[in-house]
Amino acid sequence: MERLCCFNSTYSKFVGVRASYGSGKGRSNHGSVKYGFNLVKGKANHPMEDFHVAKFIETKGHEIGLFAIYDGHLGDSVPAYLQKHLFSNILKEEEFWTDPHRSISKAYESTDEAILSHTPDLGRGGSTAVTAVIINGRKLWIANVGDSRGVLSKRGQAIQMTVDHEPNTERGSIENRGGFVSNMPGVYQYNHEENKMGIYRSSFPKIKGT
Repeated sequence: MERLCCFNSTYSKFVGVRASYGSGKGRSNHGSVKYGFNLVKGKANHPMEDFHVAKFIETKGHEIGLFAIYDGHLGDSVPAYLQKHLFSNILKEEEFWTDPHRSISKAYESTDEAILSHTPDLGRGGSTAVTAVIINGRKLWIANVGDSRGVLSKRGQAIQMTVDHEPNTERGSIENRGGFVSNMPGVYQYNHEENKMGIYRSSFPKIKGT
């Protein structure tokens, strides 16, 4: 476990973002949706690796709520990259307004491919992701990769909206694609080009709209 003490945070510093701390709250411009967040660093002896997004933006005449948790492991470079790029990639998809499900899936995959192509800069770490997109305060799309979980509260009842990707349940899919599951809890690994090793950062995202 001693090798977990050292992390490559070059990329997160380069893009000018830092891991999330503290708490905050806000609401949509029309006041129909309120949000809050609270993040606390754990006791592990390494820098905070969790990043978040919580904001509303106006684009093309629509109000979009963007919310996410990126739970990094083995460093903060990949969650920093996700914080900066994933939602931008989703909104850039030409079909976003007509087919959000397909657009979110494509953006997750293209972002994952970009992360793999930047492995020399980002290091060997990885991240989970759970994202929520609210369109005009009426439509909610939730997607996740890894074991970060989306939960909806309805009349005081907690409803799990996402399906966790766990090493044991994902083992068959990973091995069928030429990879393997490491013996580090919660971390997938795979064989990349020329049998290079790296963190298995995603399978296909699970997406749900309400």
